[in-house]
Amino acid sequence: MKLTTTTQVSVDGVMQANGPSKVDRQAGFERDGWALTHFDDESSRFVDEVFDRADGFLFGRRTYEIFAPYWGAMGPGSGQIADALNTKPKYVASTTLTEPVWADTTVLSGDLAAAVRELKAKPGGELQVHGSGALIRWLLDNDLVDEMNLLVCPVVVGQGTR
Repeated sequence: MKLTTTTQVSVDGVMQANGPSKVDRQAGFERDGWALTHFDDESSRFVDEVFDRADGFLFGRRTYEIFAPYWGAMGPGSGQIADALNTKPKYVASTTLTEPVWADTTVLSGDLAAAVRELKAKPGGELQVHGSGALIRWLLDNDLVDEMNLLVCPVVVGQGTR
């Protein structure tokens, strides 16, 4: 599989909390949801197409813990993104998560580079990473990313993880 990343980023390079995030708000980040008003039909179609191409998803623990209760609670037919996330295998890079709650989730611990290389060696289309900024940086440092999609939103957030 080809490992791809898709990141929504502001003009000033912020990728944190592009959608509503209780976790980020509780941590003091008050500018969550900054990308939502900048999505039109064309960008929504693009994101749907990206999710449709996935054969699996790789998450960092924090993004997984944000996605699982939201997307995992949606039933079949809730939308292309929810259907993709709820029907394809999910992998979480974590040394602390031991009992994933989202169906069809495998926790990757130990030698993460070897585990990701093993996933990439499987036949199929794309192993996708959405969000998960720390994981993406680690994957790039370890030369494991094959393609990056950056969705640049015309907004200056001013603070947050870049």
